Amino acid sequence: MKRTQIVLLATAACVCLSSSVAAQMGMDFFKKPNIADIFRPVVGNGAVYEQQKNTPNAPKTDLEMSVVGKELVDGQEGYWMEIGHMDSRSGQMGYGKVLVTKDDFRFHKVIFQQPGQPAMEMAFGGTGYGERTRSHMQEEFDKWHSVGKETITVPAGTYNCVHWKKDTGVGDVWFNDKISPMGMVKSVNSGDTMVLVRVITDAKDHITGPVTKFDPELMKKQMMEKMQKQQNP
Repeated sequence: MKRTQIVLLATAACVCLSSSVAAQMGMDFFKKPNIADIFRPVVGNGAVYEQQKNTPNAPKTDLEMSVVGKELVDGQEGYWMEIGHMDSRSGQMGYGKVLVTKDDFRFHKVIFQQPGQPAMEMAFGGTGYGERTRSHMQEEFDKWHSVGKETITVPAGTYNCVHWKKDTGVGDVWFNDKISPMGMVKSVNSGDTMVLVRVITDAKDHITGPVTKFDPELMKKQMMEKMQKQQNP
């Protein structure tokens, strides 16, 4: 289950950090954003970030976010937002993608794939994990406020950004609405950093092969086998 949790948490974390992009979309500059207003998907576009944890000897890891397709969901526009997260131990990328309806930013399906494993699909129930995740993200959005505009330079280039700060704890995020799908250019949260290193304009779906329904028992068995191999090489 670890890879599944990493992908889902990476998705939620990136979206939670993306609250400030709403300020650049015609909304009141100091108004708390609504979760459905920040998602501006463009199929084929995305971003690559470098993450650095604020812990001794923590390796840098990559995180990819891109929009790889769209389809109708109960008459609404739905977009497949793909998240790729590098395993610092193996150096391999694991991918997951979430089908999100644009107008209300609700999650409907998630498909994930571990390196060398078949792709698996999970459905989100109306009041299940997807709804709770969405509610939690909106609560996170309410903890941020805008402090103005700044020009910052990151490995991907120089951007005019809106700077947001967290009301509780320590957190700063810089956004530019030209960066799809979530607008984030840089974040610093309790010493952990995430910076934009590359913009993607030709994003492709990394989930390959047939997709099977998620089987938690099978996943648990696979993880146990992997742990045993690591302990007894």
